[in-house]
Parts: sequence; C-alpha cells; structure tokens
Amino acid sequence: MAPRRPKGAGAFPKPVESPVPNPPDPSELYAALDLGTNSCRMLIAQPKGSQFHVVDSFSKSVQLGAGLERSGQLSRSSMTRTIQALRVCQQKLKRHRVRHMRLVATEACRRAGNAERFISQVRRETGLSLEIIKPEEEARLAVISCAPLVSTRTEQLLVVDIGGGSTELVWIDLTAVPSRERPKAIMRLHAGFHAPESPFPAAKVVDWISVPLGVATLRDQFRDVQDDTARFALMSWFFEESLAEFAPYKDEQAREGFQIIGTSGTVTTVAASHLGLKRYDRTKVDGLRMSSDQIDKVIRDYLSLGPEGRRRDPRIGQDRQALIMSGSAILQALLRCWPTDRLSVADRGLREGLLYAQMSAHGVLEDGPY
Repeated sequence: MAPRRPKGAGAFPKPVESPVPNPPDPSELYAALDLGTNSCRMLIAQPKGSQFHVVDSFSKSVQLGAGLERSGQLSRSSMTRTIQALRVCQQKLKRHRVRHMRLVATEACRRAGNAERFISQVRRETGLSLEIIKPEEEARLAVISCAPLVSTRTEQLLVVDIGGGSTELVWIDLTAVPSRERPKAIMRLHAGFHAPESPFPAAKVVDWISVPLGVATLRDQFRDVQDDTARFALMSWFFEESLAEFAPYKDEQAREGFQIIGTSGTVTTVAASHLGLKRYDRTKVDGLRMSSDQIDKVIRDYLSLGPEGRRRDPRIGQDRQALIMSGSAILQALLRCWPTDRLSVADRGLREGLLYAQMSAHGVLEDGPY
C-alpha cells in the first residue's frame, strides 16, 4: 500500500528520479556533491517546474572518516578511496558539461587536521574544488531539502539530519505563517536562518545545533563495548546528553501541530523495515509517516536480531549492521525527548538542498519567489 503523503506537500513535489527524455541543455544543468564521513554522493539535475529531474547520480561508501576519531587525521587509504570516487564524479560532470555546481565536504573534513592538504590533493588529481561548509549551512541545506514534506498543519517543526560524523537539529516555528504558505516559507530559508526583511511570511528558526556525533563517530566512541544491547543503551544515553544545550530540549511539546522530519540512511532504513520491504523502494519510503511506537518496534527487532541477524537482513546488510544501531540510538534518544505520531521520512538531504538553493538563487524554479 502506497504511503499517504502530507497535505500541502504538493506545493513542492518530490524530485522525479526518472531520466529526462531528451539530452538537456548543459546551461540548464545543476550539480550537487556531498562528501560526508561515510559516503560520496552526487546528483546532476535539471529544473522542472517547482522541482527537478535527476539526469545522473552517483553514490559510494568511501569511509573517509575511518580512524578519524582516534587519530584526528584522514588516513591515506581513506583519501585514496575517496579520490577514486571523486574521479568518477568528475567524469560525469565533464560528460554532461555541467556549469552550475556546488561540491561540498562536511564533518570529516571539518575535523581532520590534514583536511586542507586533502582538498588540495583532490583539486590536483581530479580538478574538482571541494568546499568545506560550516555546520549551520549544512543544517540549513538539510532543512530546505525537506520543504516538500512540511504539512500545512505543522506549527512547530523539528528537522533532524543524522549524518556519518554529525547530527544537525533545527527547530522552526511556523505559527506566524499562513497554513498554505508553510512549505514555501521553509524553502525561503535558502537565504539564511535569519534572512533579511522580506514581504513574505517568515519561518522562525527557534534554535539549531550540530552535534559532532553521527552514525560513524558514535559507533567508534563505543566500539570497545562488547554487549550489543548495552552498547546501544550507552550510545543512546550519550547522544541525549549532548542535546542539553538545545533550547527546546526542556519544553514539553504537544503532539498536535508538531512534526519531525528525519533525513538520513538510518531513518529510511527503519522505514523500509517497518514496511517489510524486500528491496528498498524510494517511492514508498520518501514522505512516509511513522509514530514513535512504530519506530521503537523496529529498533527492538534490530536488537533481537543481533549483529549476525542484522548482517543477513537485506535492508541493512553486512557493511551497515553496526551503523544502523548507532543511528537507531540517535533516533531513539530524539523520540524520548520529543515523542510524536508524525515523524516524516525524507529520502533526501544535503544534495537536494544544494540543488534547491542554487536553483532558487538563480530564479529557475516556478511558484517562486523564494
């Protein structure tokens, strides 16, 4: 059964993954590359109405941050793997003759002592100029990527982006924005969390935080704990402790009018497990709503499977069985703080945010201005 989409989400339909029928004009193409702690991912897309068509894509696990928690440096093998992946991205950009692009790196490069040398090596060996973005911009881009999933009934919105090396949380007050304008108000944040005066209704960013704990860094912190259940409990408690400085943390939030949007491989994997999918299907996962109870049940099932059972699960797999538990620990901590019947699953994130921001700034999306 296809998931129900939030009312009002049609204002910004989700990106269409099917290829465009005719070769696009290179001047109309935009690219977004996200080099994270675990993965290197890229989208090449063409604006289409108020959304975009994906023309080409790339995704590979490069584990750039492997060993970073211990050494504070990017390892030689991690950099080699990553540069090999970036060469593929460079070939795709060249083949499509893309002119508009943003190529960004996040937490692993923010933290590594040799990050600038790595960025220089990438430029020298691939010709690509990577930009290390600040946590606030990473959070903002994750938020605008989720604009299509914001319900017109949402008054308080929490967007959570669980990455490999960090987790961004942004709390947004939409009470001053007319219901039908709420998804558009989120899109307008491409100009900044505290944008200049505008004639349009504004979404108010109450608070935001970038926690330097993601699925990889949290896993590495507790790698020496042997017991699976104990390790999970410690990870969840440790992450919750890191939220103490987040302003809305102590406020009890009414469930009515409150929406959480979760964007990450953790959230989409939990959603696929909840649906019992044999193979991952983005069309069934993106926009799905889950309750705290449904998510808790999936996480309990993961714990009962144990490491070997999770490795055999086709939705998780050999490489991600440990990462799904650190991600689930983060998710469970968030839901302890803010229980909800309306967690929207977003199979989208930084790349989509980068595309929307570029296209919005150039005025090539319909239904603007943003």
